[in-house]
Amino acid sequence: MTNAILWFILLIVNFLLIMLCYKLFGKAGLFSWIAISTILANIQVLKTVELFGIVMTLGNIVHATSFLATDILSEQYSKEDANKGVNIGVFSLLASTLVMNICLYFVPHETDIADAALKQIFSIMPRIALSSVISYALTQKLDVWLFHKIKDKYPKQLWLRNNVATITSQLVDAVLFNLMAFAGVLPWNIIWQIFISTFILKAVVALFDTPVIYWAVKITPADNEERLILQAHRKTADSD
Repeated sequence: MTNAILWFILLIVNFLLIMLCYKLFGKAGLFSWIAISTILANIQVLKTVELFGIVMTLGNIVHATSFLATDILSEQYSKEDANKGVNIGVFSLLASTLVMNICLYFVPHETDIADAALKQIFSIMPRIALSSVISYALTQKLDVWLFHKIKDKYPKQLWLRNNVATITSQLVDAVLFNLMAFAGVLPWNIIWQIFISTFILKAVVALFDTPVIYWAVKITPADNEERLILQAHRKTADSD
């Protein structure tokens, strides 16, 4: 099976999982997905592949879905909930990196078969994690801010705020992350290829997630009563 086919399968699986999370658990499910996606993205990014003739790292899809999750929180709940989701993502990444790096200091038993592989992955993670935390926090805050800025001006154009906010923040994220994570580690021509491929694919994911966010609006989540009450209070506050 080619990498291109696997990429599309991975894209569909991620979208289905985030919708399942939202359907079953509502807002809590989106918070959980943000935590999951930030941790997985920073493990997957360590794997470099060739896709569509371009050298790139994995993690682009699952990372982009964290922006979809905050957009759903913004649309269905509130700006405060979206920013809370961002904070949960930052904490999840920092906590997982700290815990796993402490685990690396344990002396493995002679029968251990995983220590070398864990060190190969998680000993590199601090720089990746720091780069990701900085770029993630800044660009997710930008995404939430821009989403609501556009929503205030064009309240009926969900596709517009979803795509403009996500693609803009993904561009900034690609610049910040690739410079902080790979400068001095990889050759500049590889960094440039990774930047171009990363941004293009994240923009493609953002375009593909447009029908998904419309699907999310039609879903009745587990906490739908709480969501409706929140929306009613928000409309009352806006009218005042």
